[in-house]
Amino acid sequence: MKSMFKVIHEQIRSFYLIQRLAMFEIKSANNNNYLGILWEFINPMIQIGIYWLIFGFGIRGNQDIEGVPFIYWMLSGIVVWFFASPAILEGTKSIHKRINMIAKMSFPMSTIPSYVITSKLYQHFMILVPVIIILQFAGYYVSTYYLQLPYFILAAVIFILALTLITSTLAMVIRDVQMIVQAVMRMVFYITPLIWYNPRLPEALTFLIKVNPLTYIAEGYRASLLGTGWYFIDNINYTFYFWGLTIILLMIGSALHLKFRNQFVDYL
Repeated sequence: MKSMFKVIHEQIRSFYLIQRLAMFEIKSANNNNYLGILWEFINPMIQIGIYWLIFGFGIRGNQDIEGVPFIYWMLSGIVVWFFASPAILEGTKSIHKRINMIAKMSFPMSTIPSYVITSKLYQHFMILVPVIIILQFAGYYVSTYYLQLPYFILAAVIFILALTLITSTLAMVIRDVQMIVQAVMRMVFYITPLIWYNPRLPEALTFLIKVNPLTYIAEGYRASLLGTGWYFIDNINYTFYFWGLTIILLMIGSALHLKFRNQFVDYL
């Protein structure tokens, strides 16, 4: 618990530094591209188009899901994935890739996954805003349910930070962790209800989907963007589960990070 509060204190104390480093991360990542940061929007839109053709038209025959056209149902959920997936993957590699910078600068190492996640969050907003605009033209107007959207964005950020504190630390000790995380994320994509829907799944698979924290976030986004309800209240037990798991991960991640961070250079 003490380790967790120390890491939280470091995040708050370094808040403005995290923002500056996040902006630098975005600029440096797109510096050599003619279209620059626009690729952060173009690539996800191409993938969404492919998923729509394969899963929407090809597999489902463009059938609605609970009265919502497939494309809008998919858009409102998959927008989360284009934040969570790169944030987790890059957050896992963040300390290892920037270990040389750590030696030259003086700031808490726990802020490295944070500013990488923050850079992905800014890119997430670049996708989220057009999705919201598309939904307005589709008849899913901004409503009071949008008030819960910042909550789910914050929930996603805290969960990803908690997870990447663990994975980024383990990746410094065991290089294979990066490859393991990549493999797991490919599996998680298909056990999160982003591009498919089947209410009559076997009980074991339904349980697996529910214990996936990204399901909570994706469904929360859907409820917000499509205006179907107050998801975190209507599913209060799921909310308690999500935050219980997130706090446990944050405690473990903080303890691991503080234990090993003074020895990171030795693992190079």
